[in-house]
Amino acid sequence: MTVLNENTPSTATGSRPARRRKPLATRAYKVFRVVALIVVVLFLLAPLFWMLLASLKTNVDIYDTAKAFVFSPTFENYANVLQRNNYFVFVVNSFWVAFVSTVLSIILGVPAAYAMSRFTMHRSALVVLMARVIPGVSLLVPWYYVFSNLRMVGKFEVLILSHMFVALPLIVYIMMSYFDSLPLELEESAEVDGLTPIGAFRLITLPLAVSGIATAGILSFIFSWNNFMFALVLSGAKTKTLPVAIFDFVSYASIDWGGLMAAATVVTIPIMIIALFTQKYIVSGLTAGATKG
Repeated sequence: MTVLNENTPSTATGSRPARRRKPLATRAYKVFRVVALIVVVLFLLAPLFWMLLASLKTNVDIYDTAKAFVFSPTFENYANVLQRNNYFVFVVNSFWVAFVSTVLSIILGVPAAYAMSRFTMHRSALVVLMARVIPGVSLLVPWYYVFSNLRMVGKFEVLILSHMFVALPLIVYIMMSYFDSLPLELEESAEVDGLTPIGAFRLITLPLAVSGIATAGILSFIFSWNNFMFALVLSGAKTKTLPVAIFDFVSYASIDWGGLMAAATVVTIPIMIIALFTQKYIVSGLTAGATKG
């Protein structure tokens, strides 16, 4: 006679054991997480969507709430921005200032970050961190006074130096964490094989830090491209950048919302494209120091 255990599932009817249902709290948490994610994404994308729609409207349609989503699109605002206001010159100015300030900051910041990381220069790292958190507006008046006496206000050199003040500490701060995550044994092995410390840095460490350098460079370029405060005070008619040029649509009597939104779209699209194609470098570079140990 066969004795059935109470814990043994019965197969007399040929039915399979019932699957365990997930706890109600777990399912509720997953639903909450999905809903919260959708709300956050919509909250972040709503201003961009409104900006894009407004750039395709006339000023009359922008003020008409009945035409919030249903309207006759027009590209007159983009024609006004790109042709009549000569915005291509401002695009070139922004790209030049952002590119040069980023390159110079990388050239100076990467070796400095390596030295602070390998030789544990805590005081120097603290100074860099303090320079990172100091508000830039507190330096605008001294900068303007010094550069005006040197007759340099309105030149590209002033804009590049002012952007480097923020870009350089940012690059040093990111690269210090990245160098801390790289094993020191690789450099020691290279020095045993005959390389100098500088040679080990150039041939071993630097190629391994390409992802971190890309991250720091991308973030520095984005900051410089979007910077408005420094360019507003220190730029001139020939060195005006895109964020300052957008301000031309705001006058004392009225605001050209259609042109303003079209110009803002022109500024935003290049940065969105750069962030879209380089997001893997940004994520890997920012999380590099978290895996140490």
